[in-house]
Amino acid sequence: MFPFISRNKTPETPEPAPAPAKAAAAPHPLDGVTGGAFSAATSGERAAKVREWLATNPGAEQLQEVFKELSARDKGAAKAIRERMDEMRRAKGQEAIAAEWAEKADKLLGASKLNIADALAWQRDAAKAGAPLSREPLSALKTQLADRVKTIEDLQHRVQVQREAAVLLAQRVEVLSTKSYKDAQSAEAALATDVQHWQDQAAVLEGDASWGSVEARYPSMLEASKSQLLLVWDAFQSALKQTLAAADDAQAPLPTVPVWADEIRAGRGLPTEVEQAAARAAAAKPAADPQESKRAKQVVQEALKALQAHTAEGHGKGASSAAQQLRAALKQHGKLIDQDLESQVNTALIAAGELEGWQRWSADKVREELLAKAQGLLARPEGQELGGRKLQEALRQLREDWKKADQSGPTNHALWKKFDEACNAAYKHVEVWLAKVREEGAKHRAEREALIAELKAWVEAHKPSTDWKRIQRDLFQFGDRWRASGHVGEKAYAELQEAWKAALHEASAPLHAAQKQSIARREAMVAQAVELAAAPNLNIDAVRELQRQWQTEAQSVPMDRRHEQKLWDAFRKPLDEAFARKTQQRERVQHQLSARDQAVLDASKALEAANHSGDAARIQAALDGLQQALQAQQAPVSAEPAAAAPAPAAVPATDKDAAAEAAPAEEAAAEDGGGAGGAEVAAPAPAPVPPKPVIAQRSGDDRPGMRRDAPAAAGRTGKPGGDRRDGRDGRDSRGPRSDRGQERRGSDDRFGRGDRMDRAPREDRGPRLGDAAFRAQRDAVEHAQAALRKLATQAHGQALTQMMEAWSKRDAALLPQAQDLGRLAGGSRNSWSQAIAAPAAGDGSEAMLRLEMAAEVPTPAEHINARRALQLQLLTRRNDPSPQETWQQDVAKVLATSSDEASARRLQNALKALLKK
Repeated sequence: MFPFISRNKTPETPEPAPAPAKAAAAPHPLDGVTGGAFSAATSGERAAKVREWLATNPGAEQLQEVFKELSARDKGAAKAIRERMDEMRRAKGQEAIAAEWAEKADKLLGASKLNIADALAWQRDAAKAGAPLSREPLSALKTQLADRVKTIEDLQHRVQVQREAAVLLAQRVEVLSTKSYKDAQSAEAALATDVQHWQDQAAVLEGDASWGSVEARYPSMLEASKSQLLLVWDAFQSALKQTLAAADDAQAPLPTVPVWADEIRAGRGLPTEVEQAAARAAAAKPAADPQESKRAKQVVQEALKALQAHTAEGHGKGASSAAQQLRAALKQHGKLIDQDLESQVNTALIAAGELEGWQRWSADKVREELLAKAQGLLARPEGQELGGRKLQEALRQLREDWKKADQSGPTNHALWKKFDEACNAAYKHVEVWLAKVREEGAKHRAEREALIAELKAWVEAHKPSTDWKRIQRDLFQFGDRWRASGHVGEKAYAELQEAWKAALHEASAPLHAAQKQSIARREAMVAQAVELAAAPNLNIDAVRELQRQWQTEAQSVPMDRRHEQKLWDAFRKPLDEAFARKTQQRERVQHQLSARDQAVLDASKALEAANHSGDAARIQAALDGLQQALQAQQAPVSAEPAAAAPAPAAVPATDKDAAAEAAPAEEAAAEDGGGAGGAEVAAPAPAPVPPKPVIAQRSGDDRPGMRRDAPAAAGRTGKPGGDRRDGRDGRDSRGPRSDRGQERRGSDDRFGRGDRMDRAPREDRGPRLGDAAFRAQRDAVEHAQAALRKLATQAHGQALTQMMEAWSKRDAALLPQAQDLGRLAGGSRNSWSQAIAAPAAGDGSEAMLRLEMAAEVPTPAEHINARRALQLQLLTRRNDPSPQETWQQDVAKVLATSSDEASARRLQNALKALLKK
């Protein structure tokens, strides 16, 4: 419908046409259930209706039915239904899990003995399984289990309290045995009450319903405390009864309590037991010499001080030796020392004995742990066995720990024998590993020695070679092989490493010498690059030659990557700066926008504005205006400045790759042109610079042997190679190839291509567009073409919709015009109009199938068999026209029948494809 610019090369991609308006359909059966969700006009209204319906808590079957129907129409509105269904599904699953864990909790609560660990594990495992512990009945069961566990823990705590109370009661009884029996007699009633109260509390604990669930150690603990308390209490009562009887009767036996017995003796006027013992000791002990007593006391005191010093420092062995010396001194001089010194000696010996016993016990504990570790070295699970190296280190560490244990206490030969046997058994595996290591070490040593010999042979074979890249690659491979060689001992590795370094140094010496020479040459190139960059006029040929030399040097001699990059940066920096200066100079000259570029920019902006409007006529008018701006010629600028130069100053770059060569070409031209061209660039001319300089163009015939002022031969088309076949006839007139080559070499063309007369004069297209103007007009044209294609597609879809409406209403006046429908043969629209205007009659099923075959569109599933049958029939009708030839007549047949929604959809799909072919 709409013409497009010829330079558009983007294939047309038609957008899908909007679906035809459907006739008003009957309300959906579920519309009344959901409160109008299916008849809502927008998706937001449908979602609101669905939320209101879900607030009524519909059933699962109704949810499934509504979701199935609504998801095909609006997935966004059906999302809330799906979430409700998922929630119900999860709730149902959680109910099953809750029932399972409720049954387990009932079993725990119903058992006669509840294990606290099982109750805690139930809550932990139920949470891991995802059971809803915050809901009933699991919430109540969890509370019951927690209360039950709390009750059991409270019972256990009360048992511990009862134990401590029994100990305190026993201590009260013992304290009374150290006082007067009269005090014990007065406290007997209170003690009896406390003991009876304790027994009652113990009975309450044992009669509790949860007593069977407490740990086994607590009942035994309570029973032991009870038996001990009752035993002490019975002994106290019997002793007190005997004491009271002895106090009343002088002939009664004395009690077994020493304090009470002495009190009874004192009441009877008899000496106490302590006084009797002192008298007996004084009578049995003979009088001693004062000098011997003094000397004995001094010897015992020295031994006592030595023992106390070792005991205070915690030296087990020293304390044991000092204790033996003190006992010997006490045995020899014990009769000559007084009672106070003897008590000090006994106290020191008791402390030393405790220290020695503790040291022996602690050392034995450490030895037992070391023995268990030694025996466990070979008893590890499968897959966790220790390797030879770790086993050897573990044995060494165990033996060191055993030595430390022997230093801290007396030796234990029995444990040492077992420990040594376990270590020896484990060391057998270490010996096997050591033998294997020695064997592998010898093998790896032989491999390394062979690699060193191979490197030496390689040096002899590659002495005359100058392929430094290959040499460096081979040396890297040798280094990798050396690092990948197997393990050898430290001493052997030191010897082999020294030999390897010597051989590698000899092999890499020529490469290092070549690299030093290459570095010197590259530094010279860097200095030369700095000199070229500092010149007023950059010599492009010299720069290219220098870059070629650098690349040749870099490819011939490899170097370390960092050093090579550093040299390359130093070489490139001055040249980049020089080209940057030239680029800045060129941009200053070409930066000014010409009048033609401004006109193209304005036309491009107008076209973009028309593209946004959506008006095809406005877009086409803007396209025509842009085309006129592109074809407009700029007023010619006087060529006198260009004619003054003896040679052209610049050659325009016509594509992206020419941008890199523009600066070298201009500089070379400036140097060849002498001072006139160079002054024109270096210093501003007194006359104003035009917005865009005139670009030099060819004029006349510049082929070899032709005169430049002669006009070029006509007949050459603008298309490259368009008249090449005709041009071959004229090549023989140019003479032999040698002459032509001589003439080409003698030409003044600085590109060395010679003169050419075989091209027709090109149309004068004016100066080249600037980059900004070119990009703006290109983007605007592309957007305009896309907008026109979109408008054309929309117009075509609207025309088909209007045609379907005319068919359904049987009104020929509503039928679109032929130019709106697309490509139609003459008279086709009239036949369609007549078919629509006539009353509906006939069957258009076969014509509809032919239309779908001609358009190559799919047929509904219920008509597939009929289409296949028709295809078979068409194969037998050889002389009948194909559906592609008679589709316009078939459309008329279909339009002559009655219209329905399915037929209209099928006809519209077929015409959508046929009218575009």
